[in-house]
Amino acid sequence: MVTPASLRATRATKVPDVGVGFWTIKLLSTAMGEATSDFLVHRFSPPVVVLVTAVVFLASLAWQFTRPRYQTLPYWSAVVMVSVFGTMCADVAHVGLGIAYGVSTTVLGVILATTFVLWRRVESSLSIHSITTPRREIFYWVAVTATFALGTAAGDMTAVTLHMGYFTSGLLFSALFVLPGLGYRYARLGPVAAFWSSYVLTRPLGASFADWLGVSRARGGLDWGPGRVALGFTLAIVISVVALARAERSREMVRSRGG
Repeated sequence: MVTPASLRATRATKVPDVGVGFWTIKLLSTAMGEATSDFLVHRFSPPVVVLVTAVVFLASLAWQFTRPRYQTLPYWSAVVMVSVFGTMCADVAHVGLGIAYGVSTTVLGVILATTFVLWRRVESSLSIHSITTPRREIFYWVAVTATFALGTAAGDMTAVTLHMGYFTSGLLFSALFVLPGLGYRYARLGPVAAFWSSYVLTRPLGASFADWLGVSRARGGLDWGPGRVALGFTLAIVISVVALARAERSREMVRSRGG
């Protein structure tokens, strides 16, 4: 007998498999989002930029939500726009509202934790492999947006408030990023906890190195400028997404032939 539960179980997931390609594009998107946000808000009117970015962000999510299953371009377009918009949200809290990085980091951490608690209570699982219904996908993207905003605030807190500088912050978060994977492999850390811990840490990791590349030498950077940094990472994302799409298409062809 076909039941609603069995139908949900057979629905295709809306997120990709987690592998090298996934983490590569995720890290590139965090750096690209940081540099793009910095470039736009300093080049154009910040209120206009935030409004336009919010519209594009919502449009990209709508595109993703209307897909029946995971598709490479809609998914990663949404991730890129979450990166840019999440960065702007954290920056607006600090620059526009004068909220200290430590406060915004704490508040965003509470928001993310609350999202996870509600998600777990309602859906019984935080596994990304269970993203097969609209409600689960809503929880997923709320959590993803919160991780980007939280990571932005945390990276700025270590670099600016704690005076570590952007490059040292990048090294710190690089070391922290490795720990969940080691915990999963050697210390029986659960896959869900390992994934989301790594996911949160990718944001300050990529953003710290993007800032280091873009900011002036007086601020401890290489002074490449956020525009050039954003363009470089955007090109890297395009190349990586195209390569990932081809690899996924090849795997699908192999599976179809095998079936």
